[in-house]
Amino acid sequence: MASISLLEIFLAVISFVVLRYLLNTKGMPINWPVVGMLPDTIFNFHRIHERFAEVLEQNGLTFLYAGPWFSNVKILGTVDPANIHYVMSSNFANFPKGSEFSKIFNILGDGIFNSDSDSWKNQRKTAQALINHQRFHQFLVKTCRNMVEKGLLPVLEHVADQESVMDLQDIFQRFTFDITCILVTGYNPKCLSIAFPEVEFSKAIDDAEEALFYRHFCPEYTWKLQRWLGFGQEWKMEKAWKVLDDVSARFVSRKREQLKEGSILREDGEGVDLLTSYMSSEVESNGPQPEDKFLRDTIINFLLAGRDTTSSALTWLFWLVCKNPQVLSKIREEIKAKIPENQDEKCRMFNPQELNSLVYLHGAFCESLRLYPPVPFQHKAPLREDVLPSGHKVSPDMKIIFCLYSMGRMASIWGEDCLEFKPERWITGGKIKHEPSYKFLAFNAGPRTCLGKEIAFIQMKTVAAFVLNNYNVHLVEGQHVSPATNSIILHMKYGLKVSVSRRWV
Repeated sequence: MASISLLEIFLAVISFVVLRYLLNTKGMPINWPVVGMLPDTIFNFHRIHERFAEVLEQNGLTFLYAGPWFSNVKILGTVDPANIHYVMSSNFANFPKGSEFSKIFNILGDGIFNSDSDSWKNQRKTAQALINHQRFHQFLVKTCRNMVEKGLLPVLEHVADQESVMDLQDIFQRFTFDITCILVTGYNPKCLSIAFPEVEFSKAIDDAEEALFYRHFCPEYTWKLQRWLGFGQEWKMEKAWKVLDDVSARFVSRKREQLKEGSILREDGEGVDLLTSYMSSEVESNGPQPEDKFLRDTIINFLLAGRDTTSSALTWLFWLVCKNPQVLSKIREEIKAKIPENQDEKCRMFNPQELNSLVYLHGAFCESLRLYPPVPFQHKAPLREDVLPSGHKVSPDMKIIFCLYSMGRMASIWGEDCLEFKPERWITGGKIKHEPSYKFLAFNAGPRTCLGKEIAFIQMKTVAAFVLNNYNVHLVEGQHVSPATNSIILHMKYGLKVSVSRRWV
């Protein structure tokens, strides 16, 4: 009888400890025998970004996560600016993307996001030259204007006339997918229309991004098992991969035919898309004709980056502005002040110089990106053992994860008002205040700083200035807005339901 009583007492104590731990979701994760910190991950998976922020704040901005002993999962999460500067800049050579990154993101092939060393340097040099070329910049500006006037405007007018509700996140994803397709391949899929057609390519990207998210937290053997058995996220990944291959192959085939026929590369100063530039004689003069595999990888890398990051940034900005009417008023006042008195405010499009002068709008985007970075985390791995400025030792068998979403919520980095949406924190003396990239990591940092930063801001400010100046955007009451937790992109889990009405009668 005594042994039974002792067993009952033991089980009761264990149950009490586990229950208390599960109910105290804001406590530090417990490193359990055998399973490590997996129970905390499972219990908080629906709020994983918030959980990262809680743990990092309580643990001095850096925390070592231990997975089950049989998984060999070791993750050092950090938002310490000194660590980020060390990894991304001052000791960049010891922290490449690495083989583990390439395994996780293998759907991107050998494109610029996966590549390292000479391959990365060569791809970046070529991409930078093409993106910074005046001809591409002219093409970008013209395409933005056309997509707003012929794509976004008809949809907004239709929704306003029908007094209906739309998902603004879906609208922006369609907009950025169309415009990115045009800029990258020269082809407009026209998925932004009042018909709202289903786009197979976009669905494939969404499925792939979910699988990529889970790969960060699961051992590789679990991916292979899912792939072999044909179920779960890896089954979605296989289907998505085939779609991306097929669609990119059609883009390349179409472009080869156009080049053969001589129907593009007109010398009219209007500019050409990136795929044409890669396949044209301007690129060929520096080497052989690009192979289809390289072109496929380049298309997928650019389309994923251009579609999702920009649409995410736009969605969160509009939600924040709608929740903060004083910010909306200041944006509209700034826009009005930039329009000459002899010009009509209605349906006016802004040129790049005018967009650059919208300092408060730029600050609003920076503030939105601080709180809701489109890429909420990224990871690195050292080639050799190293010690970070925080004193933490790292080794090649570890992932170092930068938690961008958490970083914007650290009072020690951004001040006690870090949770507030304050565009003013980005403005000093009437100009945008510079914040170091290792503190504001939305566009990466160091040698791998985002090549498309200017492209993104031109697109985002073109859309925001036009919509906010011409329409009232009304949030649907009662909707629950929260970040999606099952993607490498910070989407809204349930979209953003809004109605719109015209400002000008």
